[in-house]
Amino acid sequence: MIVRSAVLAVTTALTAAALAVPASAEGSHRSSGRSLPAVTPRAETPVLHDDDEGGNADADDPAIWRNAAAPGRSLVVATAKEGGLRVYDLDAQLVQSIAAPPAAGEDDAPGRFNNVDLVHGLRLSSGKADLAVTSDRGHDRLRFYRIDRDHAGGPLTDVTDPAAPPVFSQDQAEINDQRTAYGLATWTDPVTGKSYALVSRRERTSIALLELVPAADGKVTYRKVRTLDLPSSFRLPNGTSWSPCGEPGELPQVEGMVVDPANGMLYAGQEDIGVWRMRADLTGTPKLIDKVREYGVPGTYDEETEECTPGTDPGYGGTKISADVEGLTLLTEPDGDGYILASSQGDNSFAAYDRELEDANEYEGGFRVAPANGTLDGSEECDGAAVLNAPLGSKYPNGLLVVQDGHDAPGDGDRDATNFKFVDLSKVMDALDD
Repeated sequence: MIVRSAVLAVTTALTAAALAVPASAEGSHRSSGRSLPAVTPRAETPVLHDDDEGGNADADDPAIWRNAAAPGRSLVVATAKEGGLRVYDLDAQLVQSIAAPPAAGEDDAPGRFNNVDLVHGLRLSSGKADLAVTSDRGHDRLRFYRIDRDHAGGPLTDVTDPAAPPVFSQDQAEINDQRTAYGLATWTDPVTGKSYALVSRRERTSIALLELVPAADGKVTYRKVRTLDLPSSFRLPNGTSWSPCGEPGELPQVEGMVVDPANGMLYAGQEDIGVWRMRADLTGTPKLIDKVREYGVPGTYDEETEECTPGTDPGYGGTKISADVEGLTLLTEPDGDGYILASSQGDNSFAAYDRELEDANEYEGGFRVAPANGTLDGSEECDGAAVLNAPLGSKYPNGLLVVQDGHDAPGDGDRDATNFKFVDLSKVMDALDD
């Protein structure tokens, strides 16, 4: 694996950039997601349970694959952590279930699929293919699945090179510490035609740029190009230094990420900090375009409860999103306009930012995904989201938004219950146009 060392340390310039948030994202009024317009889902996937009986399956992150030949037969590919991958049709019904790889050894961590994204038309030794790419947090690797809607064994086929290396770890002992591959976004450089994955690291601020490389027999591997480290501490306007409260040794991680192909910009949600914009090739200086409301709030960690007790809010945070910020996805429009959508986990809402750089990614509004009826609930504490503004047959002629629901209702007793909600995109567009 060829590694070009270009790790960007936390610098004064980065800290200054963290404070340079547009005025549209600031203000003294701390708005709540409850005051935002509500959209309702049309369907939901079968519930997943994060326990032994349910295969430790926990819904996390979706991606929407459009079947160009038959849009009504498009698919949603979604991660279920230790439960592996789930593939759903547009009725939100299960089409395929793929198990995560087993642990390398008896005392090692099992496979755990965290985030997923798509690559279209990657040139393999066996020909061009659309791929689902997922981060395997358990093994600190990327996994690749070729998409063929009519394949007899199911639409997804594993094409991961068995020799694919760990993304961040040096050995199995380090992998077992689980500071491993976490968030994920893909990007194809229109100039070179090369495809990449941008991968964040759990409990660290690092983001790695990996070039996707064809291997023998139609398999896929990757090589690390460079990494970038976002800040973990910030200089506040009152002259003090602040870091978000967390378990000792943990740094504020990134999970939700998306690349705008029109300008090659990566948007990354640092969960306890806010939304960053940076070049997808990880060169240049990142800019914090919005902060979470909790930015700058001191906290004390209690080892017994494993929770943080917040102190007095000094008022340096944003007004639109609440920690954790997750689930970033890109909503494009035919005229080149569109939105970066971010899940505001802390108040169960979604924020929309203008994708155009000349408009400084200003905040454009937000919405909630609310219950449709007594049996089809909305989305709470959303981890992941995916949007596609393209016709998807008769069910979603105006496009589709898929969001994770961290607390499916009515639930099943004391069992943790999660799934994914399917929302007609026209409802979202109407809510953002209000």
